[in-house]
Amino acid sequence: MKNAFRFKQFTVYQDLAAMKVGTDGVLLGAWANVNKAQNILDIGTGSGLIALMLAQRNKSALIDAVEINKDACQQAKYNFEISPWKQRLTAVHTSLQKYKTNKRYDIIVSNPPFFDENVPAKNQARQTARHSDSLNLTELLNNSLRLLSAQGQIFLILPKNKETELLDIAQQKELYPQQIVDVKGTKTSPVKRILVALSKQELTCKHSELIIEISRHHYTAEYIRLTKEYYLKM
Repeated sequence: MKNAFRFKQFTVYQDLAAMKVGTDGVLLGAWANVNKAQNILDIGTGSGLIALMLAQRNKSALIDAVEINKDACQQAKYNFEISPWKQRLTAVHTSLQKYKTNKRYDIIVSNPPFFDENVPAKNQARQTARHSDSLNLTELLNNSLRLLSAQGQIFLILPKNKETELLDIAQQKELYPQQIVDVKGTKTSPVKRILVALSKQELTCKHSELIIEISRHHYTAEYIRLTKEYYLKM
């Protein structure tokens, strides 16, 4: 297999996965608070990147990862098998809508498809991975809610322009924002992504900002702090 992305404690092979290792996935995997979780669900795991990051951070949690694309799911299974945490990682080939389990998850994470269906993709696998027609925000929250424990949290990364839609749907489902982080490439660039934590508990939402770079390949202290345990050269 080709196209491997090597991290400090694991390797992600991604030649069969439509979506490759990228900043969005790494940010979510590094930011989500999984310290006290016993059961974790990664929705749309792709190559398994986020699940592997969470397994590195939480030394005991059992992590299930669902993936609708058969090839990507096989790749995630392989990446789990060669990792130090293979006993705690399980990849399941299914859509979130069809996923059945008796478990209730303390943490649910997802880097969901977010491009609208009228934006063309180069191939069907990439389209499924990137387009919201396969898993829109309403279905994502509906199904996350049925799988979430009473005290559980949902962690997402989304485009900034999806924030209002997300919060409106969440309010209808009685899910409340706990944290919202505006992610900017540089200090002067616009906010393109948001990191969001949701739960069933109605608390005061904490708003903050994360800037990735000071200049090209010159990273901020906060971004280094988040990712230094993963990136080889960080």
